[in-house]
Amino acid sequence: MAGHKIAHATLKGPSVIKEICIGIALGLVAGGMWKMHHWNEQRKVRQFYDLLEKGEIGVVAEEE
Repeated sequence: MAGHKIAHATLKGPSVIKEICIGIALGLVAGGMWKMHHWNEQRKVRQFYDLLEKGEIGVVAEEE
């Protein structure tokens, strides 16, 4: 009985290639979300200045 080998699941350490791929994927997703946010803010600012230039809005409060 002492000579029998028992099959155990061996735990391996983290795969370096897998970790790098996950890191790159997460970085691309986060970078894409940041760029979309930046483009949205840039569009809002451009729209504000276009309306200001046309005279449709003003930045000075009207006095009553």
